[in-house]
Amino acid sequence: MYRVSMTSNHPPAIVLLSGGLDSTTVLALARSDGFAVHALSFDYGQRHAVELGCASRQARKQGAKSHEIVDLSHLGALVRTASALVADADLEVPKDRNVERAHDIPATYVPARNTLFLSYALAWAEVIDAQSIYIGVNEIDYSGYPDCRPEFIRAFETLANLATRAGVSGRSLRIVAPLLDLAKHEIVRLGQTHGVDYADTVSCYDPSLDRDELPLACGRCDSCQLRRKGFAQAGVDDPTRYVR
Repeated sequence: MYRVSMTSNHPPAIVLLSGGLDSTTVLALARSDGFAVHALSFDYGQRHAVELGCASRQARKQGAKSHEIVDLSHLGALVRTASALVADADLEVPKDRNVERAHDIPATYVPARNTLFLSYALAWAEVIDAQSIYIGVNEIDYSGYPDCRPEFIRAFETLANLATRAGVSGRSLRIVAPLLDLAKHEIVRLGQTHGVDYADTVSCYDPSLDRDELPLACGRCDSCQLRRKGFAQAGVDDPTRYVR
């Protein structure tokens, strides 16, 4: 968590930054769009909390004006019986599924997660006078999450402009989802053109740590499968360290 001088010739924008492949790409895109980016991450008791270290390093590498990590640990406690993604969940992270055919809502869905994340981003946007909030949702490679659909993004943008002083005062707020219609290999290629360091990102839902406390991806969860496929189809070497 850090802040640098808020003085900038560029308009501010909030970027939701998990530390994964997609959100790190979006951070680079927001900067390329000419914004002074303010990164926002969340600690909700996720199994893959090592991603937050990646988020912090990526925010610094990419010149974010500030980076905040919000403590949402109570969310993990509330949803532990309904989501496999939190550390003390009652459910197991699904492994070795056929992600090409799986279109159900998976056990790794976290109830209301993106709604909460965007709500925090919306509050901060009003404080720093930002009119753009960037989020790395994507519905092409894996469409099981209801809060990654364009309908959700449009609905939240409508809410943002109805429920804020900025919105009712004529300063329209927009939710920017530049990866929404891109396949994973297209995202990888896009990130490559913007110099994104994918070696310092974590996508795995159930990572472990090696003897040096560095993350190892399981290689078997839905997210690992999609990441591997994305790099392969993009013709780009995958820098991820997998268990197998």
